[in-house]
Amino acid sequence: MNPGQTHLAESRKQTLLGQLHAAEAAVRSNLNFQAIEANARAHMERALAHIREAYVAINEIGRARTVKQLVEELERIERAFEELRQQPPPGVTIKSNRI
Repeated sequence: MNPGQTHLAESRKQTLLGQLHAAEAAVRSNLNFQAIEANARAHMERALAHIREAYVAINEIGRARTVKQLVEELERIERAFEELRQQPPPGVTIKSNRI
């Protein structure tokens, strides 16, 4: 690549990173609304993860996960949080009603 092409590629990269930053800010601001339905909130949180991973893919070539890897990891995390939510808080004893 000649210096002109390198400069153009870097300029495009910076433009794209700026657009990703704007997209992330827009999605984050939407998460501040209290009246958002749970399903919509979950989609926006997932979108944030994809935006962040796109930033890594552009800015740190070769370090980003594939979409499939990212989704699988997010699903593992969601399952772990769900398991934690179902457990009683530490220090709480649950008595059995056995006679």
